[in-house]
Amino acid sequence: MNRPRSPIDLKKARILVTNDDGVYAPGIAVLQRVARALSRDVWVVAPETEQSGAGHSLTLRRPLRLRRLSSRRFCVDGTPTDCVLLAINHLFRDRPPDLVLSGINRGGNLGEDVTYSGTIAAAMEATLLGVPAIALSQNIDGSATCRWSTAEHHAEGLIRRLVAAGWPDDVLINVNFPDVDHDDVAGVAVVRQGRRKIGDHLVEGKDPRGRTYYWIGDMRVDDRSRRGTDLAAMAAGQIAVTPVHMDMTDRATMTALERALP
Repeated sequence: MNRPRSPIDLKKARILVTNDDGVYAPGIAVLQRVARALSRDVWVVAPETEQSGAGHSLTLRRPLRLRRLSSRRFCVDGTPTDCVLLAINHLFRDRPPDLVLSGINRGGNLGEDVTYSGTIAAAMEATLLGVPAIALSQNIDGSATCRWSTAEHHAEGLIRRLVAAGWPDDVLINVNFPDVDHDDVAGVAVVRQGRRKIGDHLVEGKDPRGRTYYWIGDMRVDDRSRRGTDLAAMAAGQIAVTPVHMDMTDRATMTALERALP
């Protein structure tokens, strides 16, 4: 089992900020402010347009363009994975970032969301490239608006605590803030990934030319009753912290198959 890295000195750290909602999204503006409270060396490399649901996808069949918006702020006409890859392997090839922060996503990344989420994918890519990464999301659970102030109020202190604790080099940290006012947050819970499925509800309709289309809906089944999960933490008004391992091998099944397939 890998041991946690040495703690990062945030005062001297180079921090890369990215997301999947796009470089102009309100959540990344929140995360920039949080990052700048941690370090002076903060850079942004994010998708030019929204890439929600992009997963851990790379752009392979066309060239990518990296566009400078200001001295330390760039956008890429690609996926969150593209952004992190270009940033670490090109923009920062002489000195890689010490920490990648991805988000703050508008909406939670809970349960099986981690397999679809571009926010998580950006943190995955950083982890694969040897850079510690934290994905951050602000859950929306029936609110008319996203409670950005909750994430902003708690993110800085939580990141400091996570960095001080450290984590293994093949693990990323997934953080979800609950849909409650920042004063009503009921602490931090270190929890496992819950179970819920997005996209079971398909909406069928007709476009103006009479052609049938299908729209993947947002209905899902949440299992909030199981203690110790990210979903249960959201229901309890807690900040959910979930370590996500990059090795998805199921060891028990592997052992059983080794016995069955000598």
